[in-house]
Amino acid sequence: MPINPDAIGAEGEPGEFSWTSKDSLLYALGVGAGVTDPTGFELGFTTENTNGIEQQALPTQVVVMGAGAGRGPDYGDFNPVMLVHGEQHIELHQPLTPAGTAVSTTKVVDIIDKTKAAIVMLENQVTDTAGNPWWSARMGLFIRGEGGWGREREKTPPANVAPDREPDQVVSYETRTDQALLYRLNGDRNPLHSDPSFAEAAGFPKPILHGLCTYGFTGRALLHAMCDSDPTRFTAMGGRFSSPVMPGETLDVKIWDDGDGTAIFETAVGDRAVFSNGGFSYS
Repeated sequence: MPINPDAIGAEGEPGEFSWTSKDSLLYALGVGAGVTDPTGFELGFTTENTNGIEQQALPTQVVVMGAGAGRGPDYGDFNPVMLVHGEQHIELHQPLTPAGTAVSTTKVVDIIDKTKAAIVMLENQVTDTAGNPWWSARMGLFIRGEGGWGREREKTPPANVAPDREPDQVVSYETRTDQALLYRLNGDRNPLHSDPSFAEAAGFPKPILHGLCTYGFTGRALLHAMCDSDPTRFTAMGGRFSSPVMPGETLDVKIWDDGDGTAIFETAVGDRAVFSNGGFSYS
């Protein structure tokens, strides 16, 4: 069956999942973390046995955890080749630990008709095993060819528009030419990110970087620039994927600080925005 617009509000069954210290180390390396500063401030994310340093987890790691736990809600059927990850938002209610066990429940929060496509908004609510809220993750799936059934959302002005001035900070990270091969070990084995022939068939000159890898690089920049590298101060982050990134390209994370615990950001490759309408909250 095609996308089912009546599935709005449908909720899947809760599912328990776990992650290990090794999972957290692999994620950190996959989004470029390493010894990138004379103080070695990223050793807490990339090692578990450095003298005097306790292992920590990058907050954006939550995007690769919990989505497949339990039975997800049924919102119809579609050709997965037509799916593009359009948006990603996270909010942490307590800091992420390097290892742990949690429970995730997925809900369909909205389905929008865009005439030639549909947007499915899914949200994962994650708690610890005692039922206390841990984090929520909301994603927007843009599915080509699934629109035209007549429920278009009322248009609203875009959120988190970058101010018409120079950013307060710019953090630049160069991705590796093999970055996607490393990041895919976190679970997304889509050949679009590894197989040259598959990427060529999809219209790309070579495999592209995972959007969520760009998201993780951006989260690292915000963590270090706005939270003094303290993940307990990282509260929420979200925005829209606007252009693919090729492994080896340099990401420039432009930050406009509102000075009240919030910031607007945009990630670009040169003059091309790759993650836009970014909103960030910190304590």
